[in-house]
Amino acid sequence: MAGIRFDKVAKRFGDVSVLEDLDLDIRDEELMVFVGPSGCGKSTALRLIAGLEEITNGKLFIGDNVVNNVHPKDRDVAMVFQSYALYPHMSVRENIAFGLRIRKMPDEEINRHVDDAADILGLTELLDRKPKALSGGQRQRVALGRAIVRHPSVFLFDEPLSNLDAELRVQMRAEISKLQHRLKTTTVYVTHDQVEAMTLGHRIAVLAPMGAEKKTNLKQVGTPLELYDSPRNLFVAKFIGTPPMNILPVTVDSYGDSVHHAGLRVPLSEGLKGEAAAYRDRPLLMGVRPEHIGGREDHRDWHDPVSLKGTIEIVETVGHEVIIHVRCAEDLIVAKLGAHRIPAFGEEIELVMNGDAIHLFDPDTERNLRRHTGD
Repeated sequence: MAGIRFDKVAKRFGDVSVLEDLDLDIRDEELMVFVGPSGCGKSTALRLIAGLEEITNGKLFIGDNVVNNVHPKDRDVAMVFQSYALYPHMSVRENIAFGLRIRKMPDEEINRHVDDAADILGLTELLDRKPKALSGGQRQRVALGRAIVRHPSVFLFDEPLSNLDAELRVQMRAEISKLQHRLKTTTVYVTHDQVEAMTLGHRIAVLAPMGAEKKTNLKQVGTPLELYDSPRNLFVAKFIGTPPMNILPVTVDSYGDSVHHAGLRVPLSEGLKGEAAAYRDRPLLMGVRPEHIGGREDHRDWHDPVSLKGTIEIVETVGHEVIIHVRCAEDLIVAKLGAHRIPAFGEEIELVMNGDAIHLFDPDTERNLRRHTGD
């Protein structure tokens, strides 16, 4: 097995910069997820590992070896694409075995590897079928099997579940997670879906599109909970979490012990007072997750909650909770209520906010003023 290391890696297409100054260590046996919006360079980074794109600057290590100039077939990686890319005229067995036959492996050894992979993936009864006789989930497992039989040092997944329906995506996420845990192969998984990233990754690398003001695409690396609870910057705070974090413009008062906006005053916790002191009478951005805004009856355990009132504009009933969009003065705030509290459209509602759970961001640098896990 092998870890992967990006050492100040850049990728440019002419004058277009796709990746810049990427520094990232992917540990041996880890499942690392690259997540971010379209154009952030996540698939390009994956293709650099596979050798399908050439590195413009920097070094890429697989294990202890620099692989910048190593041919893809010699990198000991296996890639699963968004498209299943199965040969329609071949059976499942022949599709899984194809890469091994190209390497001229003996038939007996090929059959053993294919049977082992089919057993792991639940494909044993389907080995004689053609791809057209398979469901989408079964075809994706065949694509996985084709990668597994090679016993590579690294698995690469490029949005492999985007063609499946919601139920199959959940099922295949679980299967990929169990497969990686069983094989303990270093795995890099690319997705634009932050829910998929949070449920799959041991750690997640959040990438953002390059811009004139950005020095690197990489915004933060951490476990799912580190990213959720301690986003280092505004981009991660808004990208990670469903529904996304509420962001409101606020001003620090002259004493540095509270922030205010449109009649709303939020006292600062002891941890934030010191950081906010440098911003007295200056603007900041306040972030608060929807679960930290709700009905007073649901959150009696919050210490000194902040009251706010508004008019309900959207109600989303999702079973275990109710998500509401509330117009408070000029702001639209997303909050969560208990499962059996379903208010009406246009209803006036009083909510409370957990002031201890807010985040403050510098509007210029977008840095989170809270201290972060790992700092």
